[in-house]
Amino acid sequence: MTDAILQIADVSKAFFGIHAVQNVSLELGRGRLLALIGQNGAGKSTLMNIIGGVVRPDSGLMFLDGVAYDPHSAGDASRSGIAFIHQELNLFTNLTIAENIFIDRFPQRRFGPVALIDRAAMHRRTRELLAQVNLDLQPDTPVERLSPGERQLVEVAKALHLDARMIIFDEPTTSLTTRETERLFDLIRRLREAGTSIIYISHILGDVMRLADDIAILRDGELVAAGPRDGFDVGRMITLMIGRSIEQLYPPRRSTPQSGILLSTRDLTARGIARNISFILHTGEVLGLFGLMGSGRTELARIIFGLDEFDSGEILIRDTVLQRHTPQSSIRNGLAFITENRREEGLLMNMTIAENIALAALPRFGATPLQIIEQGRLAKAAATAADLLQIKTGSVTLPAKSLSGGNQQKVVIAKWLMSQPSIFIMDEPTRGIDVGAKYEIYSIIDRLAAEGGGVLFISSEIEELLAMCDRILVMSKGEIVGEFARGGFDKEQILRSAFREEVAAA
Repeated sequence: MTDAILQIADVSKAFFGIHAVQNVSLELGRGRLLALIGQNGAGKSTLMNIIGGVVRPDSGLMFLDGVAYDPHSAGDASRSGIAFIHQELNLFTNLTIAENIFIDRFPQRRFGPVALIDRAAMHRRTRELLAQVNLDLQPDTPVERLSPGERQLVEVAKALHLDARMIIFDEPTTSLTTRETERLFDLIRRLREAGTSIIYISHILGDVMRLADDIAILRDGELVAAGPRDGFDVGRMITLMIGRSIEQLYPPRRSTPQSGILLSTRDLTARGIARNISFILHTGEVLGLFGLMGSGRTELARIIFGLDEFDSGEILIRDTVLQRHTPQSSIRNGLAFITENRREEGLLMNMTIAENIALAALPRFGATPLQIIEQGRLAKAAATAADLLQIKTGSVTLPAKSLSGGNQQKVVIAKWLMSQPSIFIMDEPTRGIDVGAKYEIYSIIDRLAAEGGGVLFISSEIEELLAMCDRILVMSKGEIVGEFARGGFDKEQILRSAFREEVAAA
């Protein structure tokens, strides 16, 4: 590249004695989109945190527009014209959309010596920004009321407000529906055409090929390849990412559903959320649940697991109706639930990896009538689970917050595997996970079904549902509006079912 806005020279960073980034040199061209890819733990987020001023490098240099760049904080990066949209969203959920967008500097109106926040100006500008990302919400809406996808779009609006000359997107589509993703891609194209430089981190290699001008690949903290997009294809990217080739993206299914029923619902209804939901999950079955954001998929999963209440209907495990349904009773009855929100609901970030892995299975490690935890046995079992899922860590005694996002997701899955469930509810289990780790998760799903378990697999990625599921249910506006068996899977028809209510409303 001849016109670089950002230059990185021999940058290194280690955590707990383990190199996250080692001697990386890289350039970002002005008005170009650089896709940065690699497995979980390859060093992508660490490198971006260095650029964004979140962490300090141990060594190396950076230059912004040819001038030495050494941010000591995220504020320094922001003042230098760099916006960072993190994979784990960086919003204050107790504040409104407008307050989050203007958090670093509120517009003011002065009345002599007194300065008051100009909320009219703040709301007016927020409406303009929300319109740019096609988010139809009021500026005074609390962020805690927003879905993950809506929060992601607020982050984009916040970056637009900064009028940044360079934006870092870290897995920006992980919480977005297909339509919202298209909206984001259109916005990214417009930003690039206006001269904004972009670093785009993603595990979705098709999106990388579609968007990128240039591609850089990290493996084990080192840069293994970089250059124009034309020099790469998906196969080469996968090989460079993991150091070997993968013959297929999905493992062959080894099981077929049996007649036995593990989980079922009868006319399950929760006002404003779900209406007359009835379905059956068979022994050995992977049952997909597809729908647009707001269709009620996650809400249904929470109700089934006992996290949220319902108004009428029944939930049955095998042939037993659950009377007083709680998460604790779900665990005792062999249910597991991987939430889509791992940081707030799936992990205790300051606790160790081993403690997190053992959370759902602690009674198994109790000794004596007082149920004193046998720490040695617990640590050994947790280490075995971490090895099984190839969680990249120096030790399971490190805190969960020391891991990359994808490895944190593996800890969540390991935690539930430790409870030895027969029914597995998985809400977006591969979100933010690289292609190699996805294969491992798919293999676990297949193994659970092959061993007589059942999996309710919720996903926004229709391709993985088509590859892994025996049946797919489609939800729209709190109802099941379609059901497709494996022999009759039709991607177009499944999508039509999901969009049917919205098309009719239009």
